[in-house]
Amino acid sequence: MKKKVQLMDELAVKRALTRLSFEIVEKSQNIENVILVGIKTRGIPMAKILADNIHKNIGYKPELCELDITFYRDDLTKMSDLPEVNSCNFGIDINGKEIIIVDDVLYTGRTARAAIEAIFSQGRPSKIGLAVLIDRGHRELPIRPDYVGKNVPTSQKELIKVNFSEIDGTTNVELFDKED
Repeated sequence: MKKKVQLMDELAVKRALTRLSFEIVEKSQNIENVILVGIKTRGIPMAKILADNIHKNIGYKPELCELDITFYRDDLTKMSDLPEVNSCNFGIDINGKEIIIVDDVLYTGRTARAAIEAIFSQGRPSKIGLAVLIDRGHRELPIRPDYVGKNVPTSQKELIKVNFSEIDGTTNVELFDKED
């Protein structure tokens, strides 16, 4: 892979996540009914940041759950034709709750679809939303995010890499060219 450009620095990522936190509070009918579900790997720190921002601003911290989906990350490496849910035991009752799936990049929509199926295997929420830091287009399924940090139109020959300091040692968003 060849790095083309840094799309967002740490400050831009923080600003986007702060804005998303406010949007979640504004759109939620009852923030105390919201559960943030972070998709492993980078959706988890993103969900934690959103929850911390909400807590800092309104004094209530939404519950967090983690969802482990092995996926072929369309833009990175194809390991399988379909996402596979590895772990989905939230340990809390999600019936009647407002679930917000949190992921770093939305591309084809297959990860979001797998997450929705996993959530329904755990119960029947009142609503499911989707929050992403980057929406890069190229949907293969009729999935759209409810909360978007940044829209970044890309070609199929490019990929987006979101970095969080907890995992990668730095926080930013980078655009790469795939090597043929």
